[in-house]
Amino acid sequence: MIASTLMLVVTIWFPLFHVVSLKAVTAEKKAVTFNAPDFAEGFWTNQVIPALPGTVKADVLIAAIQTDPAAAKKKYGHSVGLSDGYFYFFSGSGQVAAASDDEISVSLTPGSTNVDVVLEVGLVFGNAVRDGTGLLNANDYPNSQDFNDLSSALNHIVESRVLPVLKQRAKAGARISFAGCAEVDDESSDLKPLKVVPLQAEVQ
Repeated sequence: MIASTLMLVVTIWFPLFHVVSLKAVTAEKKAVTFNAPDFAEGFWTNQVIPALPGTVKADVLIAAIQTDPAAAKKKYGHSVGLSDGYFYFFSGSGQVAAASDDEISVSLTPGSTNVDVVLEVGLVFGNAVRDGTGLLNANDYPNSQDFNDLSSALNHIVESRVLPVLKQRAKAGARISFAGCAEVDDESSDLKPLKVVPLQAEVQ
């Protein structure tokens, strides 16, 4: 009798299960939903922009690539996961050699006709903005959809804030300063010239 009473008391105070409404579960899930645009905004403002002045300079990087691509990759490049491709995060200045709706060709040497860098100013696809800086770790985002949404949000920032002014002002012969990320998937075509998604640019 005593044992039964004790068991009843324990069950009342410490139930074996809890009944939770579906509405409460849904609300809790919404509360922890990853907000890609908000995160991208904070990442862009607090990490990407402050990192730009400290990037390797374009003339240093390109000279290193021309001398020894493997050594340049080891010193200045970074990879993401197990991918064979890699990224360069760098900045520089030069002269606009040619400009179109999709590309702005830049020569780092004044008066030269050699194109060292191509700024890609069409629609931004892929993950160069997200992965190119090396400031994010994919392992911190176990939900791959969240990580993909973040990439789209960062691409949108570039498309809406960086590219319109750049496309409007960049004309052949103009001086330009830039910073951005270059993705190298095929060294035979991607290293000369380096194809860059611009994260910041100023045309004089």
